[in-house]
Amino acid sequence: MSILTLFVVIPVLMLLALWLARNVNQVRTVMVVGSSALLLLSFWLVMAYLQLRNGGNTDAMLFTYSTSWFAPLNIEYNVGVDGISVVMILLTSIIVFTGTFASWRLKPMTKEYFLWFTLLSTGVYGFFISIDLFTMFMFYEVALIPMYLLIGVWGSGDKEYAAMKLTLMLMGGSALLIIGILGIYYFSGATTMNILEIAHMHNIPVEVQKVFFPMLFIGFGVLGALFPFHTWSPDGHASAPTAVSMLHAGVLMKLGGYGCFRVAMFLLPDAAKELSWIFLILTTISVVYGALSACVQTDLKYINAYSSVSHCGLVLFALLMITQTASTGAVLQMLSHGLMTALFFALIGMIYGRTHTRDIRKLGGLMKVMPFLSVGYVIAGLANLGLPGFSGFVAEMTIFVGSFENNDAFHRTATILACTAIVITAVYILRVVGKILYGKVEDPHYLELTDATWDERFSVICLILCVAGLGMAPLWVGNVISDSVGPIIDHINSISVVASL
Repeated sequence: MSILTLFVVIPVLMLLALWLARNVNQVRTVMVVGSSALLLLSFWLVMAYLQLRNGGNTDAMLFTYSTSWFAPLNIEYNVGVDGISVVMILLTSIIVFTGTFASWRLKPMTKEYFLWFTLLSTGVYGFFISIDLFTMFMFYEVALIPMYLLIGVWGSGDKEYAAMKLTLMLMGGSALLIIGILGIYYFSGATTMNILEIAHMHNIPVEVQKVFFPMLFIGFGVLGALFPFHTWSPDGHASAPTAVSMLHAGVLMKLGGYGCFRVAMFLLPDAAKELSWIFLILTTISVVYGALSACVQTDLKYINAYSSVSHCGLVLFALLMITQTASTGAVLQMLSHGLMTALFFALIGMIYGRTHTRDIRKLGGLMKVMPFLSVGYVIAGLANLGLPGFSGFVAEMTIFVGSFENNDAFHRTATILACTAIVITAVYILRVVGKILYGKVEDPHYLELTDATWDERFSVICLILCVAGLGMAPLWVGNVISDSVGPIIDHINSISVVASL
């Protein structure tokens, strides 16, 4: 059994322990022990991966393990990781760990809440370690299904509508995915659903690729907030409880970008090259539209939700540039945005839990009332607008430098348009920070409110350290990502060159 299987086994054991738990304290103990074990295992995986790479191991995937699951359809339990997967697993572990503390005092039905929360994280881990198309799709569905209940039961506002809208749109994307996956399997003539073997064969006709590439890219792109299929995202974020928003925006949306790159572009490279311009237009709209929409919102969660549309759009934008630098930046952006938006949603949830409003018109002077949460919000805002020293700057600069490597008017024009989102982001971040944190206290009752509790402080500090750490020392992460991105980009470009000769 591969060490990677522990990322599925541990959450399953957590589900069993949560089911047997008799009180809230036991539930909290299970979550802390389990999430801590996953976080430590993730750190070990990163160190082991770096050691193997530094030792000269050049295999495309490490820690691989394969066993037959359903032989008549050639379905296998097939797992392995490269640098991209390792980084995403680490991100997931950080968000699950900090999300546990952000939900420390959640009521009612604490046990049931953490059961669904853990099931969601099980699907995410399984998706990132899978290199079999069927296994990947199965875990993808496992990650999506709990969202309906987590939002519909424990959410706020118009939660039933938000939960149903999210579920229907993401299930629509899943329908496109299963058609695309079956199409790849059938037309490739492969005897396995192993992604690496199918990519190596490369015998899917170009015309067939052009049919299935849009299905796969849109199918995964729905989860990555691709315009115009993004409308579920703001409503879902606004209604979700704090830790679910953290995991949803911080990790779940990254499944979209990861799937677009690992499956759609890698397995259908000819179509990716020929049709990229269509989706590049859509992603450019996502980047600018999301930022502009955030400017006119008055609800803190909606502001961050539309900001996530913009930043996740930037991930797909960079991948479609099909350069190693831009694609490295895309993965860095997934990691950076995951940490930043988790920090944002954690702080917004903590502020809402005290003031019972997310309307920026009713908030003001919070720096005098809750200085710790206010300072944390300022740091999150500065990271989000790309201040040097934080993770956002590193990721966005890498994306725009890599995008400009395409020496033609279309790609460079798109890059310049996407760059305008940086200015727009600064506008809405500084506007919100100035409105809710400074000035007079809008409601006298706010003066009686308390600052962050120990569990909230711990969660916020962990995320701030991660955001600042990635911004201060990005090279080791960038090198890990670049080593794995390079072969995929080379594969796409080399296949395209051969096809044109």
